[in-house]
Amino acid sequence: MAVAARRGTPIYEGTRIPSPIPTVLQVDPALREEGDILEVNFGPNHPSTHGVLRLIVDLNGERVEGIAAVIGYLHTGFEKNMEAKTYWKGITYAPRIDYVSYQNNELVYVLAVEKLLGMEIPPKATWMRMLLCELNRIHSHLVYLGTSALELGAVSMFWYCFRERDAILDLFEMACGFRMHTRYFQVGGLAEDIPPGFYDACRELCNVLPARIDEYEQVLTGQKIWLERTEGIGLLSAADAIALGQSGPNLRASGVDWDLRKAEPYLAYDEVDFDIPVYYNGDVYDRYRVRIDEMRESVRIASQALEAMPDGPWIADDRKVVLPPRHELHTSMESLIHHFKLVTEGFRVPEGEVYVTVESPRGELGCYLVADGGPRPWRVHFRAPSFAALEATATASRGSLIADLIAIVGSLDGVMGEVDR
Repeated sequence: MAVAARRGTPIYEGTRIPSPIPTVLQVDPALREEGDILEVNFGPNHPSTHGVLRLIVDLNGERVEGIAAVIGYLHTGFEKNMEAKTYWKGITYAPRIDYVSYQNNELVYVLAVEKLLGMEIPPKATWMRMLLCELNRIHSHLVYLGTSALELGAVSMFWYCFRERDAILDLFEMACGFRMHTRYFQVGGLAEDIPPGFYDACRELCNVLPARIDEYEQVLTGQKIWLERTEGIGLLSAADAIALGQSGPNLRASGVDWDLRKAEPYLAYDEVDFDIPVYYNGDVYDRYRVRIDEMRESVRIASQALEAMPDGPWIADDRKVVLPPRHELHTSMESLIHHFKLVTEGFRVPEGEVYVTVESPRGELGCYLVADGGPRPWRVHFRAPSFAALEATATASRGSLIADLIAIVGSLDGVMGEVDR
């Protein structure tokens, strides 16, 4: 893990992490005794909290003096539900944990099961997974950019970003039949082969996206109001970011060069050429710049994946784990039995435990899986980067204005489904 060299004045001296509770900014008792502190509820029904999040904010005028997050409004018990389902059925729960980065959540769970099984998947499935995950990364960053810009007054950016988001969802629908929560990643590979016309449509989008990202920057990057609302706001130093368990764009915007796609390559990331954007100011503006640059790099990766996509099978040939081809069900009793047994009872996974990580759009996404030898996992737990990002809210909001709090929460890019799980 390398920390990028800073230019000029450091972000701030020492640490700003609140004490004694790192995730809660408490009001100075002397200030509270003056009687000017107003406690307000920011959320849970507020569009700028990016989900069902309640922030209890103590204000002195427009200045944030205290803040505490209240979560659990979106708790759905995904992990416990997955423990009650077979491995085969549990795949559908994973993408709903982070409903903006569903492909990456689907991937990390499938990779964990495959690691326990010791299963090798075909190269075509590996490259297609990488392609779809990078499209999903662009999709996630477009949602961040469109909504965060909208909250700061750049209304047109929302429509520009969602124009490209809709084009990416069209590709997902073409490949998987669904626009969201696709369940396209299957244990052993992919659920179906890549449909005709997908490569051409994806290549066309990859050719268009760089110019569209340029347009986003023309609207925002040098715009005076955008700079005033983002530069020097929501500061988070490299040391504090590491101490608070940050990862992904929030960590790299604070000057730490760490990306699992480079540090611990998975899929085919070690076979493609791309750069890791790192900025050093640790503010809302640099978190924006990291995500803009990441979209450019994701387009590069997707374009290389399209050119290098191998031929061959899209799923492993292991009838004890993988559903038999549909055309065999009409002619083979053995295939029909295998299909029935897998769907109703699932497949068995050898005893063991594993922790697998991927670089989701929000950072290090991990899946801890414990198998007891049966068809259902004994324990499922996800390391959610959104939860860690929410923990940094108190540090980044210290001394800010209530209007800046909206920009800070948006720049940390948390998804409450992933926080509550």
